Amino acid sequence: MTGFSFETTPRILCEDGAALKLAEFLNGMGVIRPFIVTDAGLVGAGVVQPILDALNAAGVTAAVFSEVLADPPEASVMAAVAAARTAGADGVVGLGGGSSLDTAKLVALLAGTDQALPDIYGIGLARGPRLPLVQVPTTAGTGSEVTNIAIVTTPDDQKKGVVSPLLYPDAAILDATLTTGLPPRVTAMTGIDAMVHAIEAYTSRHKKNPVSDSLAVAALKLLHANIRRVIADGSDLPARRAMLQGSLLAGMAFANAPVAAVHALAYPIGGIFHAPHGLSNALVLGPVLRFNLPAAGPLYAELAAAIGLTPDAAAFVDEIAALTAEMPMEQRLSDLGVEVQHLDRLAHDAMQVQRLLINNPREVTLSDARALYEEAL
Repeated sequence: MTGFSFETTPRILCEDGAALKLAEFLNGMGVIRPFIVTDAGLVGAGVVQPILDALNAAGVTAAVFSEVLADPPEASVMAAVAAARTAGADGVVGLGGGSSLDTAKLVALLAGTDQALPDIYGIGLARGPRLPLVQVPTTAGTGSEVTNIAIVTTPDDQKKGVVSPLLYPDAAILDATLTTGLPPRVTAMTGIDAMVHAIEAYTSRHKKNPVSDSLAVAALKLLHANIRRVIADGSDLPARRAMLQGSLLAGMAFANAPVAAVHALAYPIGGIFHAPHGLSNALVLGPVLRFNLPAAGPLYAELAAAIGLTPDAAAFVDEIAALTAEMPMEQRLSDLGVEVQHLDRLAHDAMQVQRLLINNPREVTLSDARALYEEAL
């Protein structure tokens, strides 16, 4: 490496109760008609109303779109874009998990332009201007509040990404009190997702750099040390705060040192079988780590030392596999209804995600991909 660049969200506030200060951020950006992108579950759980009340008390009236769907389909994204246009929105707030945050990014990008969503899948195809954007995550997993990518499910069940510096939000608000109600299964899936971000950023074959390495290591330390705690006690606020910070740091790392084969193999699982993204990652994580050992061994040994293990690559892989096996979620692809006859399609679709596979420390062929799915079956 002779040089590198690094980008991230320019303003980050991490503070318990910070979501109630949203009006300050919006006022600072000149936003008077904010459009909040969230999901029905958060509305029903009472998470959204206190934020709306705080905005109203500050003289800010927001429109709310609460119809975000998991792994957002194109139609769902475009429905949100249309609603933002109808509302005359001059700024966007993403409130929720990765699906809400990714949808918010695309609403901010598309509401004021005539771009067609399918035309901007890929790297660097989007154009501005976009509306001001603030992201408020309610899960500790995607790191979408500090990344430059949004993932969409196409009508043919493929996961495609829009990758552009325009998608970096203007601000991220991390409020751990919003995460204490997450059930153990969601906590587990999103926590493993964040750990995958840190691991893959640290071992990425392209764009790995000292800043992303430092962030990935710090993230993995926080996540590994606290994920068991938050599974055991979801109200453990210090542990929740640590997970949220770990997710943020991992997001900053992989936005600059991109992820690889775990994500490439996870996308078809989510697209075809509609499994949550974090769960899809978790199901192929162990097989991919074992597959990568011959190429990534020295880096895995460094990560082992970072989380307090003997600096041994195999020990690191074993610990991550054991940790994943403890999580209260599905453990095999067969738990999702995946059968042997599905593996060829999964492998074929995974090989289409070359923008991620090229970052893997070890080359993945079509037969490799099928074998990895079979191991996870």
